[in-house]
Amino acid sequence: MTEEYVLRCVLMLCCALLSANASNWLYLAKLSSVGSIRDEETCERLRGLIQRQVQICKRSVEVMDAVRRGAQLAIDECQFQFRNRRWNCSTLESMPVFGKVVTQGTREAAFVYAISAASVAFAVTRACSSGELEKCGCDHNVHGVSPEGFQWSGCSDNIAYGVAFSQSFVDVRERSKGQSSSRALMNLHNNEAGRKAILSHMRVECKCHGVSGSCEVKTCWKAMPPFRKVGNVIKEKFDGATEVEQRKMGTSKVLVPRNSQFKPHTDEDLVYLDPSPDFCEHDPRTPGMLGTVGRQCNRTSKAIDGCELMCCGRGFQTQEVEVVDRCSCKFHWCCYVKCKQCRKMVEIHTCR
Repeated sequence: MTEEYVLRCVLMLCCALLSANASNWLYLAKLSSVGSIRDEETCERLRGLIQRQVQICKRSVEVMDAVRRGAQLAIDECQFQFRNRRWNCSTLESMPVFGKVVTQGTREAAFVYAISAASVAFAVTRACSSGELEKCGCDHNVHGVSPEGFQWSGCSDNIAYGVAFSQSFVDVRERSKGQSSSRALMNLHNNEAGRKAILSHMRVECKCHGVSGSCEVKTCWKAMPPFRKVGNVIKEKFDGATEVEQRKMGTSKVLVPRNSQFKPHTDEDLVYLDPSPDFCEHDPRTPGMLGTVGRQCNRTSKAIDGCELMCCGRGFQTQEVEVVDRCSCKFHWCCYVKCKQCRKMVEIHTCR
Protein backbone atom coordinates (compact mmCIF):
# COMPACT_ATOMS: atom_id res chain seq x y z
CA MET A 1 0.00 0.00 0.00
CA THR A 2 1.72 3.17 -1.19
CA GLU A 3 1.78 6.49 0.62
CA GLU A 4 -0.01 8.09 -2.35
CA TYR A 5 -2.84 5.54 -2.12
CA VAL A 6 -3.29 6.18 1.61
CA LEU A 7 -3.36 9.94 1.04
CA ARG A 8 -5.98 9.55 -1.69
CA CYS A 9 -8.17 7.44 0.62
CA VAL A 10 -7.90 10.03 3.40
CA LEU A 11 -8.88 12.82 1.01
CA MET A 12 -11.89 10.83 -0.24
CA LEU A 13 -12.99 10.17 3.35
CA CYS A 14 -12.70 13.87 4.22
CA CYS A 15 -14.79 14.81 1.17
CA ALA A 16 -17.44 12.28 2.14
CA LEU A 17 -17.60 13.58 5.71
CA LEU A 18 -17.87 17.19 4.53
CA SER A 19 -20.78 16.30 2.25
CA ALA A 20 -22.47 14.14 4.88
CA ASN A 21 -22.44 17.00 7.39
CA ALA A 22 -23.51 19.69 4.93
CA SER A 23 -26.81 20.12 6.79
CA ASN A 24 -25.12 21.33 10.01
CA TRP A 25 -26.36 24.85 9.27
CA LEU A 26 -29.86 23.66 10.29
CA TYR A 27 -28.57 24.08 13.85
CA LEU A 28 -29.43 27.77 13.34
CA ALA A 29 -32.99 26.79 14.30
CA LYS A 30 -31.70 25.88 17.79
CA LEU A 31 -29.99 29.24 18.41
CA SER A 32 -32.88 31.11 20.00
CA SER A 33 -30.50 32.53 22.62
CA VAL A 34 -28.50 34.41 19.98
CA GLY A 35 -31.32 36.86 19.32
CA SER A 36 -31.45 38.67 16.01
CA ILE A 37 -28.46 38.21 13.69
CA ARG A 38 -27.59 41.84 13.03
CA ASP A 39 -23.80 42.18 12.91
CA GLU A 40 -20.72 40.43 11.57
CA GLU A 41 -19.51 39.45 15.04
CA THR A 42 -22.63 37.33 15.50
CA CYS A 43 -21.77 35.44 12.30
CA GLU A 44 -18.52 34.28 13.90
CA ARG A 45 -20.42 32.81 16.85
CA LEU A 46 -23.00 30.84 14.86
CA ARG A 47 -22.51 27.11 15.31
CA GLY A 48 -22.95 24.81 12.34
CA LEU A 49 -21.56 27.12 9.66
CA ILE A 50 -18.40 26.42 7.70
CA GLN A 51 -16.05 29.33 7.02
CA ARG A 52 -17.48 30.11 3.59
CA GLN A 53 -20.99 30.26 5.09
CA VAL A 54 -19.66 32.62 7.76
CA GLN A 55 -18.33 34.83 4.97
CA ILE A 56 -21.75 34.78 3.26
CA CYS A 57 -23.31 35.66 6.61
CA LYS A 58 -21.01 38.68 6.97
CA ARG A 59 -21.79 39.90 3.45
CA SER A 60 -25.54 39.36 3.88
CA VAL A 61 -26.19 39.81 7.59
CA GLU A 62 -29.70 41.14 7.02
CA VAL A 63 -30.69 37.89 5.28
CA MET A 64 -29.59 35.58 8.09
CA ASP A 65 -32.72 35.90 10.23
CA ALA A 66 -34.67 34.65 7.19
CA VAL A 67 -32.19 31.76 6.85
CA ARG A 68 -32.78 30.86 10.49
CA ARG A 69 -36.54 30.93 9.94
CA GLY A 70 -35.94 28.69 6.93
CA ALA A 71 -34.07 26.20 9.12
CA GLN A 72 -37.00 26.04 11.54
CA LEU A 73 -39.44 25.77 8.64
CA ALA A 74 -37.52 22.78 7.27
CA ILE A 75 -37.56 21.00 10.63
CA ASP A 76 -41.27 21.69 11.18
CA GLU A 77 -42.23 20.48 7.70
CA CYS A 78 -40.07 17.36 8.01
CA GLN A 79 -41.78 16.50 11.29
CA PHE A 80 -45.22 17.04 9.75
CA GLN A 81 -44.55 14.95 6.64
CA PHE A 82 -42.95 12.09 8.62
CA ARG A 83 -45.25 12.22 11.66
CA ASN A 84 -46.68 8.77 10.90
CA ARG A 85 -43.43 7.06 9.92
CA ARG A 86 -40.95 5.11 12.05
CA TRP A 87 -38.38 7.87 11.64
CA ASN A 88 -40.27 11.06 12.38
CA CYS A 89 -37.56 13.75 12.09
CA SER A 90 -36.91 13.93 15.82
CA THR A 91 -34.18 16.49 16.50
CA LEU A 92 -31.22 16.51 18.85
CA GLU A 93 -29.58 19.38 20.71
CA SER A 94 -26.34 18.65 18.85
CA MET A 95 -25.16 18.64 15.24
CA PRO A 96 -26.42 17.46 12.88
CA VAL A 97 -29.85 18.21 14.33
CA PHE A 98 -31.34 15.01 12.88
CA GLY A 99 -28.43 12.92 14.11
CA LYS A 100 -26.45 10.47 12.03
CA VAL A 101 -29.56 9.58 10.03
CA VAL A 102 -28.69 12.36 7.56
CA THR A 103 -25.02 11.36 7.33
CA GLN A 104 -26.04 8.22 5.44
CA GLY A 105 -27.01 8.43 1.78
CA THR A 106 -30.60 7.31 2.35
CA ARG A 107 -33.99 8.47 1.09
CA GLU A 108 -34.50 10.22 4.45
CA ALA A 109 -31.31 12.23 3.93
CA ALA A 110 -32.49 13.05 0.40
CA PHE A 111 -35.72 14.50 1.80
CA VAL A 112 -33.91 16.52 4.49
CA TYR A 113 -31.58 18.11 1.95
CA ALA A 114 -34.40 18.89 -0.48
CA ILE A 115 -36.73 20.42 2.12
CA SER A 116 -33.84 22.41 3.64
CA ALA A 117 -32.78 23.97 0.34
CA ALA A 118 -36.43 24.74 -0.45
CA SER A 119 -37.03 26.30 2.97
CA VAL A 120 -34.16 28.78 2.61
CA ALA A 121 -35.33 29.80 -0.86
CA PHE A 122 -38.89 30.18 0.48
CA ALA A 123 -37.99 32.14 3.63
CA VAL A 124 -35.60 34.52 1.85
CA THR A 125 -38.13 35.15 -0.94
CA ARG A 126 -40.82 35.87 1.64
CA ALA A 127 -38.48 38.33 3.39
CA CYS A 128 -37.92 40.08 0.03
CA SER A 129 -41.64 40.45 -0.65
CA SER A 130 -42.38 41.73 2.87
CA GLY A 131 -39.87 44.58 2.51
CA GLU A 132 -37.63 43.17 5.23
CA LEU A 133 -34.48 43.24 3.10
CA GLU A 134 -32.75 46.16 1.39
CA LYS A 135 -30.98 43.93 -1.13
CA CYS A 136 -34.18 42.71 -2.74
CA GLY A 137 -37.86 43.46 -3.02
CA CYS A 138 -40.67 42.44 -5.32
CA ASP A 139 -39.88 40.92 -8.71
CA HIS A 140 -40.12 43.92 -11.03
CA ASN A 141 -39.35 41.79 -14.08
CA VAL A 142 -43.02 40.79 -14.03
CA HIS A 143 -44.83 43.78 -15.58
CA GLY A 144 -46.98 44.89 -18.49
CA VAL A 145 -49.99 43.04 -19.87
CA SER A 146 -50.11 39.24 -19.95
CA PRO A 147 -51.17 37.23 -23.03
CA GLU A 148 -54.39 36.49 -21.14
CA GLY A 149 -55.18 40.22 -21.04
CA PHE A 150 -54.67 41.03 -17.35
CA GLN A 151 -52.31 43.65 -15.97
CA TRP A 152 -49.23 42.44 -14.09
CA SER A 153 -49.11 44.50 -10.91
CA GLY A 154 -48.84 44.08 -7.16
CA CYS A 155 -45.82 42.43 -5.56
CA SER A 156 -44.67 39.31 -7.40
CA ASP A 157 -42.51 37.05 -5.22
CA ASN A 158 -38.84 37.45 -6.11
CA ILE A 159 -38.19 33.71 -6.22
CA ALA A 160 -35.09 34.21 -8.39
CA TYR A 161 -33.31 35.98 -5.53
CA GLY A 162 -34.41 33.38 -2.97
CA VAL A 163 -33.25 30.48 -5.15
CA ALA A 164 -29.91 32.17 -5.89
CA PHE A 165 -29.24 32.77 -2.21
CA SER A 166 -30.20 29.19 -1.35
CA GLN A 167 -27.79 27.90 -3.98
CA SER A 168 -24.90 30.01 -2.70
CA PHE A 169 -25.50 29.31 1.01
CA VAL A 170 -26.83 25.74 1.15
CA ASP A 171 -24.71 24.25 -1.64
CA VAL A 172 -21.42 25.80 -0.56
CA ARG A 173 -19.90 22.65 0.97
CA GLU A 174 -20.54 20.49 -2.06
CA ARG A 175 -19.39 23.16 -4.49
CA SER A 176 -16.04 23.44 -2.72
CA LYS A 177 -13.08 22.46 -4.85
CA GLY A 178 -12.74 18.71 -5.24
CA GLN A 179 -16.25 17.83 -4.06
CA SER A 180 -17.09 15.22 -6.72
CA SER A 181 -17.91 12.30 -4.42
CA SER A 182 -21.14 10.41 -5.00
CA ARG A 183 -22.59 11.86 -1.78
CA ALA A 184 -21.78 15.41 -2.85
CA LEU A 185 -23.51 14.80 -6.19
CA MET A 186 -26.50 13.32 -4.37
CA ASN A 187 -26.78 16.33 -2.06
CA LEU A 188 -26.50 18.85 -4.89
CA HIS A 189 -29.13 17.04 -6.95
CA ASN A 190 -31.61 16.86 -4.05
CA ASN A 191 -30.98 20.50 -3.07
CA GLU A 192 -31.92 21.57 -6.58
CA ALA A 193 -34.94 19.23 -6.64
CA GLY A 194 -36.19 20.92 -3.46
CA ARG A 195 -35.92 24.38 -5.00
CA LYS A 196 -37.67 23.17 -8.16
CA ALA A 197 -40.61 22.06 -6.00
CA ILE A 198 -41.24 25.79 -5.46
CA LEU A 199 -40.40 26.97 -8.98
CA SER A 200 -42.64 24.37 -10.63
CA HIS A 201 -45.63 25.36 -8.51
CA MET A 202 -45.53 29.16 -8.68
CA ARG A 203 -49.06 30.44 -9.09
CA VAL A 204 -50.85 33.54 -10.33
CA GLU A 205 -52.98 35.47 -7.83
CA CYS A 206 -55.33 38.22 -9.00
CA LYS A 207 -57.51 41.01 -7.70
CA CYS A 208 -60.47 42.59 -9.48
CA HIS A 209 -61.07 46.34 -9.67
CA GLY A 210 -64.29 48.01 -10.72
CA VAL A 211 -67.63 49.43 -9.66
CA SER A 212 -69.54 47.28 -7.16
CA GLY A 213 -66.94 44.53 -7.27
CA SER A 214 -67.01 44.13 -11.05
CA CYS A 215 -63.85 42.95 -12.77
CA GLU A 216 -63.37 45.75 -15.28
CA VAL A 217 -59.66 45.68 -14.53
CA LYS A 218 -57.78 42.69 -13.14
CA THR A 219 -54.30 42.97 -11.71
CA CYS A 220 -52.24 39.86 -11.03
CA TRP A 221 -48.92 38.87 -9.56
CA LYS A 222 -46.84 35.70 -9.20
CA ALA A 223 -46.82 34.05 -5.78
CA MET A 224 -45.11 31.07 -4.21
CA PRO A 225 -47.28 28.11 -3.20
CA PRO A 226 -47.85 27.57 0.55
CA PHE A 227 -44.88 25.75 2.03
CA ARG A 228 -47.13 22.85 3.00
CA LYS A 229 -47.73 22.34 -0.73
CA VAL A 230 -43.95 22.32 -1.26
CA GLY A 231 -43.58 19.76 1.52
CA ASN A 232 -46.27 17.57 -0.02
CA VAL A 233 -44.53 17.64 -3.40
CA ILE A 234 -41.14 16.72 -1.93
CA LYS A 235 -42.73 13.96 0.16
CA GLU A 236 -44.23 12.48 -3.02
CA LYS A 237 -40.76 12.59 -4.57
CA PHE A 238 -39.42 10.82 -1.45
CA ASP A 239 -41.96 8.02 -1.92
CA GLY A 240 -40.80 7.54 -5.51
CA ALA A 241 -37.08 8.27 -5.02
CA THR A 242 -34.54 6.56 -7.29
CA GLU A 243 -31.59 4.54 -5.98
CA VAL A 244 -28.49 5.65 -7.88
CA GLU A 245 -24.78 5.01 -8.20
CA GLN A 246 -21.89 7.08 -9.51
CA ARG A 247 -20.44 6.45 -12.94
CA LYS A 248 -17.85 8.22 -14.99
CA MET A 249 -19.05 9.47 -18.37
CA GLY A 250 -16.26 11.08 -20.33
CA THR A 251 -14.54 13.48 -17.97
CA SER A 252 -17.59 13.90 -15.69
CA LYS A 253 -18.96 11.87 -12.80
CA VAL A 254 -22.73 11.46 -12.84
CA LEU A 255 -25.43 9.61 -10.91
CA VAL A 256 -27.39 6.96 -12.79
CA PRO A 257 -30.09 4.51 -11.63
CA ARG A 258 -28.53 1.48 -9.93
CA ASN A 259 -31.07 -0.69 -11.73
CA SER A 260 -30.62 -0.16 -15.47
CA GLN A 261 -34.25 -1.17 -16.08
CA PHE A 262 -35.47 1.95 -14.28
CA LYS A 263 -35.99 5.10 -16.31
CA PRO A 264 -33.52 7.93 -15.62
CA HIS A 265 -34.50 10.34 -12.87
CA THR A 266 -35.41 13.93 -13.69
CA ASP A 267 -34.12 17.14 -12.10
CA GLU A 268 -37.24 17.22 -9.91
CA ASP A 269 -36.87 13.66 -8.53
CA LEU A 270 -35.06 12.70 -5.34
CA VAL A 271 -32.15 10.28 -5.49
CA TYR A 272 -30.37 8.21 -2.85
CA LEU A 273 -27.31 5.96 -2.61
CA ASP A 274 -27.96 3.61 0.30
CA PRO A 275 -30.98 1.60 1.49
CA SER A 276 -32.62 2.89 4.66
CA PRO A 277 -32.40 1.05 7.98
CA ASP A 278 -35.71 -0.18 9.38
CA PHE A 279 -35.63 2.41 12.22
CA CYS A 280 -37.25 -0.16 14.55
CA GLU A 281 -34.79 -0.22 17.44
CA HIS A 282 -32.99 2.47 19.40
CA ASP A 283 -29.30 2.44 18.53
CA PRO A 284 -27.19 4.40 21.05
CA ARG A 285 -24.26 4.26 18.60
CA THR A 286 -26.30 6.16 16.02
CA PRO A 287 -27.64 9.49 17.39
CA GLY A 288 -31.11 10.14 15.99
CA MET A 289 -31.94 6.43 15.66
CA LEU A 290 -34.54 6.43 18.43
CA GLY A 291 -36.60 3.37 17.51
CA THR A 292 -40.38 3.13 17.84
CA VAL A 293 -40.83 1.96 21.45
CA GLY A 294 -43.51 4.16 23.03
CA ARG A 295 -44.68 5.62 19.69
CA GLN A 296 -48.43 5.93 19.18
CA CYS A 297 -49.89 3.80 16.41
CA ASN A 298 -53.21 3.29 14.63
CA ARG A 299 -54.67 -0.13 15.46
CA THR A 300 -56.98 -0.22 12.43
CA SER A 301 -54.51 1.03 9.80
CA LYS A 302 -52.63 -1.28 7.44
CA ALA A 303 -50.25 1.53 6.41
CA ILE A 304 -46.91 2.50 7.99
CA ASP A 305 -48.73 4.28 10.87
CA GLY A 306 -50.54 1.02 11.75
CA CYS A 307 -49.50 -0.81 14.89
CA GLU A 308 -48.22 -3.87 12.99
CA LEU A 309 -45.73 -1.91 10.91
CA MET A 310 -44.96 0.94 13.31
CA CYS A 311 -44.20 -1.48 16.14
CA CYS A 312 -42.12 -3.79 13.91
CA GLY A 313 -44.07 -6.86 15.04
CA ARG A 314 -43.30 -6.32 18.76
CA GLY A 315 -46.93 -5.74 19.61
CA PHE A 316 -48.56 -2.77 21.31
CA GLN A 317 -50.31 -1.86 24.51
CA THR A 318 -53.63 -0.09 24.88
CA GLN A 319 -54.76 2.27 27.59
CA GLU A 320 -57.81 4.44 28.07
CA VAL A 321 -57.27 8.14 28.71
CA GLU A 322 -59.68 10.97 29.34
CA VAL A 323 -59.73 13.70 26.72
CA VAL A 324 -61.32 17.11 27.23
CA ASP A 325 -62.65 18.80 24.08
CA ARG A 326 -64.68 21.91 23.37
CA CYS A 327 -68.23 21.10 22.30
CA SER A 328 -71.72 22.59 21.88
CA CYS A 329 -70.19 25.88 20.74
CA LYS A 330 -72.59 28.78 20.16
CA PHE A 331 -72.07 32.20 18.67
CA HIS A 332 -73.34 35.07 20.81
CA TRP A 333 -74.10 38.55 19.46
CA CYS A 334 -71.81 40.35 19.49
CA CYS A 335 -69.20 38.91 19.14
CA TYR A 336 -67.91 35.83 20.87
CA VAL A 337 -68.22 32.06 20.83
CA LYS A 338 -69.03 30.14 23.99
CA CYS A 339 -68.35 26.42 24.28
CA LYS A 340 -68.87 23.69 26.82
CA GLN A 341 -66.19 21.25 27.89
CA CYS A 342 -66.94 17.66 27.06
CA ARG A 343 -65.04 14.72 28.52
CA LYS A 344 -64.71 11.37 26.81
CA MET A 345 -62.59 8.26 27.13
CA VAL A 346 -60.44 7.27 24.16
CA GLU A 347 -58.07 4.37 23.52
CA ILE A 348 -54.40 5.13 22.96
CA HIS A 349 -52.17 2.48 21.41
CA THR A 350 -48.41 2.58 21.90
CA CYS A 351 -45.65 0.31 20.64
CA ARG A 352 -44.00 -2.13 23.05
